[in-house]
Amino acid sequence: MTPLLARNPIGLYKITKGCKRIIDIGKYWKKEADALSLSPLRKHGLLQKYTKEFRYNLTLSFPVILGMLGHTFVQFADNIMVGQLGTAELAAVSLGNSFVFIAMSFGIGFSTAITPLVAEADGAKNIGDGKSALKHGLVLCTLIGLFLFGVILMGKPLMYMMKQPDEVVALAMPYLDLVAFSLIPLIIFQALKQFSEGLSQTTYPMYATVIANVVNITLNYLLIFGSLGFPKLGIVGAAVGTLISRVVMVIFLWQLIKRKKKFKAYVTGINFRKIERKVMRKIVDLGFPSALQMFFEVAIFTAAVWLSGVLGKNAQAANQIALNLSSMTFMVGMGLGVAAMVRVGNQKGIGSFKDLRRIALSIFLLTFLLEVVFAISFIVLKDWLPTIYLDLGDMENLMDNTEVVILAAQLLFVAAFFQISDGVQVVVLGALRGLQDVKVPTMITFVAYWLIGFPISFYLGIYTSYGSMGIWIGLLAGLTASAIMLYIRFNYLTQKLIRTQDVSVLDNG
Repeated sequence: MTPLLARNPIGLYKITKGCKRIIDIGKYWKKEADALSLSPLRKHGLLQKYTKEFRYNLTLSFPVILGMLGHTFVQFADNIMVGQLGTAELAAVSLGNSFVFIAMSFGIGFSTAITPLVAEADGAKNIGDGKSALKHGLVLCTLIGLFLFGVILMGKPLMYMMKQPDEVVALAMPYLDLVAFSLIPLIIFQALKQFSEGLSQTTYPMYATVIANVVNITLNYLLIFGSLGFPKLGIVGAAVGTLISRVVMVIFLWQLIKRKKKFKAYVTGINFRKIERKVMRKIVDLGFPSALQMFFEVAIFTAAVWLSGVLGKNAQAANQIALNLSSMTFMVGMGLGVAAMVRVGNQKGIGSFKDLRRIALSIFLLTFLLEVVFAISFIVLKDWLPTIYLDLGDMENLMDNTEVVILAAQLLFVAAFFQISDGVQVVVLGALRGLQDVKVPTMITFVAYWLIGFPISFYLGIYTSYGSMGIWIGLLAGLTASAIMLYIRFNYLTQKLIRTQDVSVLDNG
């Protein structure tokens, strides 16, 4: 055990306890959602047609949510371990990740184009189209991973122009190099993951994620603190762990897919020399707007990190804690958004638009109910949750740590409300991607986040006494505007599809 953890064994204890808590939370919300599907609500005819879909929606989305929670838990564990080194190190990880998250969001957003294409092909029983989507998606995602790595390296000097603390920038630089390189295997993994989910096989990416997370946390513990004779690398050790775990993740999922009967027809005899411009363009036409959608949202949260950095390292550390906690509950919405994309894509392939709308609305309702439960939990536990991340027994940093806890509690109060909007908007966005409607939603997300949310965050955060809380009030405004406008778009499109189909049936009758 390292001298640091010997003096403060609570750090390791909190990581172990945190892992158990994540599992307990997953079991709890699944049990609550199952109870909702069996509650008296089902007896009401109007709601029964929606609530009867809850169980299957959960079955499809639960592995996705656990996989995403796994990614978030690794960040959670990283933050706890790095937080033991000091608030400057925690702020440096936050700053470095803010660059990576922008690029990562673009790559992951682009890869989502694969899912609706595979789901539609699966619904139409067209293996050839599904195989083509996988092949071309892998090629494009590999190229994008390389491109994003290069962009981050060229963008590193921007750190010195952002009025961030010099100590934080110096620590963030070597961390950023390795985490940026890890984007290449991560985006390749996303292509395989989106393909698997498009076939409604959501458990296999979860297995890969779990294995990678175990590798990541183990290496982080060994390399951050220099345990068991390993070199003590500090936050660079966290970056090494991230890179190796992402390589493991790709290899494991590919080997798993090759061995499963469900995928055999899709992965056998892929000829990467034969690339079709038409398919590439179709994926780009879907993927680029989807990438921009995710980029716009992640970029505004990254801007919140930068704005918090202007307010000082304690404000930035508090922002990182609140963002990490709210990300965990957001993963539930993300997982249900994948379910919406897959199920809507299937129904689009079948051509059943009334069922498409009903199924999508059932996912919206389920997400809203779950996010309300999480919001209440945040309000009740807002003063305790931030203490997980910091060592309040460290007398040398007691004043800084206490200020971070107070600030983070204020941010969690706002986060309790914005996560409801955040959950709703991400599942509606998933349904729209299932419909392969991406251009108008891209404009909606830009307007909501950057013409509504960011100006409010900037003004309240920098020019008023609200400070960090003002930044998050702007996030709340942007996410709420996005949820409302995206739902209006979904409602318009699905009603139009149903009317068109009804008219066609009447004409043919």
